[in-house]
Amino acid sequence: MSLIKPGSARRAGAIAILAIGAAAALGVGTAGAQTAGGGTEITPLTPEQRGDVYMARKMFREAIESFKQGPQKSPVTWNKIGIAWHNLGELGLARTNYEHALKVDKKYAEAMNNIGTVLYAQKKYAAAIGRYKRAIAISPDKASFWSNLGTAYFSQRKIPEMIESYGKAMALDPEIFEHRGIVGTEMQERSVADRARYHFELAKLYAKIGKNELALQYLRRSFEEGFKDKNKVTTAPEFAELLEKPEFLEVMALEPRVL
Repeated sequence: MSLIKPGSARRAGAIAILAIGAAAALGVGTAGAQTAGGGTEITPLTPEQRGDVYMARKMFREAIESFKQGPQKSPVTWNKIGIAWHNLGELGLARTNYEHALKVDKKYAEAMNNIGTVLYAQKKYAAAIGRYKRAIAISPDKASFWSNLGTAYFSQRKIPEMIESYGKAMALDPEIFEHRGIVGTEMQERSVADRARYHFELAKLYAKIGKNELALQYLRRSFEEGFKDKNKVTTAPEFAELLEKPEFLEVMALEPRVL
């Protein structure tokens, strides 16, 4: 533990500010505190915490180097290295590290899920579904796993299965599709080919659970992406309570974008 005094160099002060800000942003505890003498006592971040800071800043190669300095027998370490490679587009290296995490702990569901996202990115949807189901079997209360399963079903045009999976995801976390950020242990897949239909189905799901603002937001997106069948909107039972609302009528007045 090092002690930075008030008269120390400017660079040291900058490091202190970085550590304090990073720790606060990541919720990892106090990284800097005032001492009785007015100085700042710095608690060094662990390699994993430093890696998380780099991930938040999208400095993925630096994150990899930091994570590599962490405990080698931790599945979390290897999984986070995989996520960093994943964000760099290196799917092979990402999968290698996810599989290494599973070698350390075969029940580490996050790594199993993340292998599914690699397979999904390679358009191997059936294989991805298999991995997501295995992850869910280990940790059935992870909303992101159910979300990924639903997205894979959507890419196979299996809409009923998608709706069921997304429904379970939203029951666990009603805001699952609103989360952003890349610091964490599980990847969430959101890339789909038919975005207009995808946003329409999300709008129905949000309307079903009473999240009307989000329902209208995704319905608007579906029109912006070229969804044209407004009869499907007005006849969908999920939208029944919205039909006479001014906000709904305003969205319905939009002309679908010609793609």
